[in-house]
Amino acid sequence: MNLSRASELVPVLEQDIVTGVLKPGQKLDEAMLAKRFHVSRTPVREALGKLAASGLVEIRPRRGAIVATISLRELMNMFEMMANLEGICARYAARRITPEEKLELAAAQEACAALATSEQYDDYYDKNMLLHNLIYKTSHNDFLEKQTQDLRLRLSPYRRLQIRIPGRLKSSSDEHGKLVDAILKGDAKLAEKLTRDHVAIQGERFTDVLATLPSNYVQASA
Repeated sequence: MNLSRASELVPVLEQDIVTGVLKPGQKLDEAMLAKRFHVSRTPVREALGKLAASGLVEIRPRRGAIVATISLRELMNMFEMMANLEGICARYAARRITPEEKLELAAAQEACAALATSEQYDDYYDKNMLLHNLIYKTSHNDFLEKQTQDLRLRLSPYRRLQIRIPGRLKSSSDEHGKLVDAILKGDAKLAEKLTRDHVAIQGERFTDVLATLPSNYVQASA
């Protein structure tokens, strides 16, 4: 399989889905997508598999792939759990991070800060993901790291959209600075709280995220 080509297709299809170009329930024809991207059907099939893993696509036996429709309750529940998992990672990281890892985490935070006032959303998202992955890693709990990464994969499209909300890059970077500082100082309780608050989407922030989605993308209930 041409995994590198498939990986290139994923963010394009992801963006089309969460912005409504590809609508909930719409069939994703492998032949048509292969023609659109000038590739064989193999990387298309692999890309659809990756999108199915993140919950954006449903692959049904003998019917192929369709764009999934997520419920509002499910989205809220996933963000709630994500905030708690990342908070636990940060708590353990504050207690277990090594001197070498401290340097790595500080560098990752600085890389995000360098883009905080730019409009390089995709670059910021990549740096942001690296920082969060480092927090999972420095928890030194392989099971927790795996569970957190799996849920992160499912929420990736929504978190990618979230950083495009006006002013969010700067506020996200500022929050990074505080939570990373707490981890580096070994303040486990504060690191957990700040990280949970950073990831949680509540009130106006949740409304802003919903406003970025097509009107028929999220159902009111499961």
